[in-house]
Amino acid sequence: MRIGVIVPAFNVAPFLRRTLQSVVDQTHADWSLIVVDDGSTDATAAVADEVRDPRISLIRQANAGVSSARNRGIDLALSAGHDAVLFLDGDDWLALDALSLLAATLDAAPWAVAACGRHARVGSNRDGWLSPAPPEGCVLERLMIRNLFANGGHLLIRREAIADAGGFRTDLSYGEDWEYWTRLALRGEFRAVQSDGPLLFVRERPGSAYLSHGTDPGAYRPAMDAIHSNPAFADRLGQARMRYLKRRAEAETAWAVGRELIRHGRLLDGQRWLGRSLRDAPNLKRLAMIGLSWGRLGPFRPYHRVA
Repeated sequence: MRIGVIVPAFNVAPFLRRTLQSVVDQTHADWSLIVVDDGSTDATAAVADEVRDPRISLIRQANAGVSSARNRGIDLALSAGHDAVLFLDGDDWLALDALSLLAATLDAAPWAVAACGRHARVGSNRDGWLSPAPPEGCVLERLMIRNLFANGGHLLIRREAIADAGGFRTDLSYGEDWEYWTRLALRGEFRAVQSDGPLLFVRERPGSAYLSHGTDPGAYRPAMDAIHSNPAFADRLGQARMRYLKRRAEAETAWAVGRELIRHGRLLDGQRWLGRSLRDAPNLKRLAMIGLSWGRLGPFRPYHRVA
């Protein structure tokens, strides 16, 4: 399986070398990597040039946002004849066998549109939070409630599904990946890699979109509205089901905002949002988790600054 790895990159010079080296070191050797420098003002392009491997190419464009950068990479990857595509953020890195495991899983399920694996979030002191087992099967309704993936770095997507789904929406500045995964899920099943370890390491750092926008309920709204106004979903699920899923999505967003507020040190504000989520979608497991928020434990632990 020939894999195209697309790295949208904007001012990630301090991190990009590790990202690219993690692809160079893969046990699966049949890949090519496209770095799309989205108008960086630091040494991002220079770092990409320094990693010497003929399978790596650098494309530079004026700053147009992550969706535009990914779409540029999609056009190049599909025209080059890749069998599958993976979107790797410029500050994250892959486990050595990530591409091998994803390719084997996708190969074994010709009906599936994508394969996915576990990920870990890593802070500066190298402590990590390992994700649960990845979702599989028909994940459309679950995705309409919340984003099930950290980002595209632990998803290998079949080229036919990408060609059919189209590109990322450039009018969405946050949650654009969430909206894109729902369109993929409309087209078929996801398959999970059977591995206990993470395939992707997600770097937690202050400048990331998630840390910057996760506490703002308004940041989620455009992507949520784009998902729940998609007529293809209404045709599949019906209006009554759509209304139910949107209520669940709003409650899920309230929980996410509350959790992020607490992780950023705003305990009382965060607990108000957690309470709103439980009011709108009662959940015994989350009710029990409220106690952890007082000590900022578990999913409410503070962020560590990432070097």
